[in-house]
Amino acid sequence: MNRMTERRPSLSPLLTPLTARPPGLADGLLGGALAAGLGLGSIAVLVMVLWISSPYPDSGPGGALHIAAALWLLAHGAELVRPDTLSGVPAPVGVTPLLLFALPVWLLHRAARDAAEGEDDTGPMVEPRTAWAGVVLGYLAVATGAVIYTAGGALRPAWLWTVLWLPLVAAVAAGLGVWTAYGRPIGPLDRVLVRLPRGVRRFVRGPGGRAGRERLALAARAAGAGTAAYVGGGALLVAVSLVWHGGAARMSFAQLTEGWSGRFAVLLLCVVLVPNAAVWGAAYALGPGFMLGAGRVTGPLYADPAPLLPPFPLLAAVPDGGPGTPLHWATGVVPVAAGVTVGWFVGRAARPRWSLGRTFAGALRAAVLCAALLALLAALAGGPLGVGTLARFGPVWWQVGAAALAWTTVVAVPLAVVVAAWRRRAARRQAEAPEPAEPQVPGSRGAEPKSTKTRLAAPEAAQPPVTGPPDDPAKTPGPAPTAPDADEPYDFLPTEPWRDEDAAVPEARSAAPRQASTDTPQSEDSQEPGKPEQPEKAEAPEESAEPEGPGNPDEPEDRDEGKSEAPENPDDPGIPEALGNPESPETPEDPSEHPSENPGPEPRETTLETSEAIEAIPEPLKTP
Repeated sequence: MNRMTERRPSLSPLLTPLTARPPGLADGLLGGALAAGLGLGSIAVLVMVLWISSPYPDSGPGGALHIAAALWLLAHGAELVRPDTLSGVPAPVGVTPLLLFALPVWLLHRAARDAAEGEDDTGPMVEPRTAWAGVVLGYLAVATGAVIYTAGGALRPAWLWTVLWLPLVAAVAAGLGVWTAYGRPIGPLDRVLVRLPRGVRRFVRGPGGRAGRERLALAARAAGAGTAAYVGGGALLVAVSLVWHGGAARMSFAQLTEGWSGRFAVLLLCVVLVPNAAVWGAAYALGPGFMLGAGRVTGPLYADPAPLLPPFPLLAAVPDGGPGTPLHWATGVVPVAAGVTVGWFVGRAARPRWSLGRTFAGALRAAVLCAALLALLAALAGGPLGVGTLARFGPVWWQVGAAALAWTTVVAVPLAVVVAAWRRRAARRQAEAPEPAEPQVPGSRGAEPKSTKTRLAAPEAAQPPVTGPPDDPAKTPGPAPTAPDADEPYDFLPTEPWRDEDAAVPEARSAAPRQASTDTPQSEDSQEPGKPEQPEKAEAPEESAEPEGPGNPDEPEDRDEGKSEAPENPDDPGIPEALGNPESPETPEDPSEHPSENPGPEPRETTLETSEAIEAIPEPLKTP
């Protein structure tokens, strides 16, 4: 009999739903919490250092930590409330320090990017939604604790702005980090743009496809460059105004505090607010200006009298009230420079196949994005600093956006069209220009003749003629072989020129060799076999004349014109027939055939003189 036993289910299947979680979620939670802790801790350390160095610590370390947590919330764009006031009405504090705003955004971006890439670089990447959700949840968990802790301090969070801005900043910054980790794909942007109205979507992304994505990326880059130009120009205006009002700035700096720790705190606060002042300067240059209280606007055209402001170095740089002067109007250079930057970016990056209409649309798209970025910065840079006079402090975001759109469109769009048209014209000219001719190789057909000046140096390296009897006439030294070139002109003197015995010495040479050659004409056939053949230079006729017979013994042969003839020599084809090559010693000519010629010691003597004259030929050629 088999005994059946019932077993209870094990705990492992029951715990599976609890332990099963997407891979990378824990890393994302830890990364988000760590990013929030680093941001909060860095501000807390700075505040604690200032509190310790302060000579008048009114509150304990708890109050300093409350201030640090409140500043961390303010860095996210949340608005704070100061309940303890003289009037009893809570005073809001809504000016976000832009330099502090960059800290949590950078930390969230890096945490999300690392969470999406995973711990192992060689392994697969974490799913985007998992990494994004983990970072956002971990960050908001720490932020919730900071909000609850700050609620009992001197600066308390405004719940509406805190609930809106804190999750929004965390979600957007983490999303950008995950998008960067995946190589900035265009798919998420398409899913966001598809929710927009059709007209807006078509304007932002263009006709769609890869070309539309390229145009959107180009507009984003141009808008970023234009925004940087606006903010940089505003910072330059603030620096100039601080130098102009240097005395008032130093006086306000001294009125705030006396100790070095307090002055360091004021200086640090001014540095944190410098980006805000740069945005204020850009708003001033655009025209709308900024507000210093309810109904008090400061702009380049007209500035209301400034109210009684608290002493602060940056507020001391505010221009005086009254109508604008040409010096104030000169601030319009800033939006012009920003518009030129946007137009130059779009015009330079425009494709040659783009029409002028597409370039126009690309520049307009960049101008809209630039205006939107400036409006966002103006909204963050301004806000209330109290009640009454300080209820509206800083630039008005929609006015700044509208002015930036107008300035950038007017300057950037025409410039982009002109630059694109100019580049297209230059490209068309380059395409229509004929291709440059290939360089001619020396010695090739069609090459230019070489310079004669270089060739004249050849006689310096010439070898003297050999006076000894050669064993073989074919081995008689001659000019060095050169590559044949039928097209190259004969523009240099040869090393060993072919000459007649009488013509070997020109009239420009010494008189002694010329007299010797004139008095004793030497026949070509009277040369001894032991003597080397003498080179001669003669113009060879097309057809050699036949010898007519022995000449008159009393009258020498006419060799001055170079018309002496010699029998053909088939054994030496390298020497032309018209050059009169002497006979080989192996087959001497019979003296009886030339009764008029009497070989004797006199020809030997004449030959030696002629050889000496030939040896002297290269010397005059060496003189320039």
